[in-house]
Amino acid sequence: MNIIIAGDGEVGFHLAEALVNSNHNITIVDPHEELLEMIESHADLMTIVGESNSVSVLKQAQVNKADLVISVLHEESINILTAILAKKLGAKQVIARVNTLENVSPENKKIYEDLGIDILISPEDIAAHEVINLLKNPTATEIYNLSDGKLSIYLFRIEKDAPVVGKSLDEVASSFDYKDLDFRAVAIHRGNETFLPTGTTIFQSDDLVYVISKPDLLATMLGLSGKEDLDINNVIVVGGGRVGRVIAKRLEKDVNIKLIERDKERCMFLTEMLDDTLIINGDARDISLLEDEGIENADVFISVSNNTETNILTCLHAKKYGVKKTIALVENLDYIEISQNIGIDTILNKKVIAASYIIKHSMGDEVASLKIVSGINAEIIEIEAKQGSPVTKKPIKDVNLPDGVIVGGIFRGDESYIAVGDFQILAGDRVVVFALPGSTSKVEKFFQKSMFSIR
Repeated sequence: MNIIIAGDGEVGFHLAEALVNSNHNITIVDPHEELLEMIESHADLMTIVGESNSVSVLKQAQVNKADLVISVLHEESINILTAILAKKLGAKQVIARVNTLENVSPENKKIYEDLGIDILISPEDIAAHEVINLLKNPTATEIYNLSDGKLSIYLFRIEKDAPVVGKSLDEVASSFDYKDLDFRAVAIHRGNETFLPTGTTIFQSDDLVYVISKPDLLATMLGLSGKEDLDINNVIVVGGGRVGRVIAKRLEKDVNIKLIERDKERCMFLTEMLDDTLIINGDARDISLLEDEGIENADVFISVSNNTETNILTCLHAKKYGVKKTIALVENLDYIEISQNIGIDTILNKKVIAASYIIKHSMGDEVASLKIVSGINAEIIEIEAKQGSPVTKKPIKDVNLPDGVIVGGIFRGDESYIAVGDFQILAGDRVVVFALPGSTSKVEKFFQKSMFSIR
């Protein structure tokens, strides 16, 4: 595909890197010449210095030949205008990032669709809803539901006293009926390395394990990882920006919420917007403030301010006081892995969230969904197997999938299956694939009609 990315910072850069790795022709438009020089040194793409809401700049980028135009600048008005102009100038599909939550309401979306914008994306709104979804199963570090929850991918940290510690994958699986296996470990993150497990892989404490599972197996997953279920009654949220507001609004009827915000004017706005949330004007980095607000009684601590360091520090304070579940918004990609390794349970990154939603639209109609996993830049892809494609010709164990790719589950009609070696994928099946960095672009070839034979 010919893709134009309009950006003014890390989101555009992150998208460009991810899409270049998927073998697309990428042109990135950005007003900052120094940033573009840096991008050119890291990726094989074309760059144009200029404002994306300029007709002449878009024409220079050959927008009339673009299959997809993505505008992800910080200023939403520029993104909206860029998308409208790009569509009028011949782009097939356009995506605009917006910051105002009202813009993604159904009635407003219809207005923008009439103006030619195909998709509006708000990373802040998506991040907030990911938190809300996660709190339905708070003992998991991450949750990604597939096909309305027929299968789910969980991320669990293995506790030191977990029953799987010191056991191989085969040993753990042997205690379950192989034919009725309802879950499967698809990846393990250990230290600084992510790898796909084999039957002889030994689980270690502090492993981060990605598991694909059928519904209603959370109790089994908790038992294997050494965790106990967590009831949520008291929640502390740090940061009254867009993410914090959505979280509080959605949860305040169900749990006790305290929201800490430094800005006094924003606190006044929040008191008008939120009905059952206690708004506290103060600095969450102040330990005495946290103590006064009963941090030791919090079940979940969510830090989503606009300062990454504050979010990390306050979550560490919360861990020190015994809070079982901590969630931090970490905008610096370099901080994600270290944040996981020092004990923060769940890391949110708006760049990764935005990329998940946008990259899916560059992968063709057969891709039903795509999720980029925080911290390791891996991807979970739900893709349809086409008639005559390589994966339909042999059982999974005999398909020579690329290195760094593993099949986790299959949807066939209304049924879902966990992938095992002798399972035969059929044309029309939707298959859940876990792909490590550098492998994603190879996945589609195995699910499309083949012009070659499997080795």
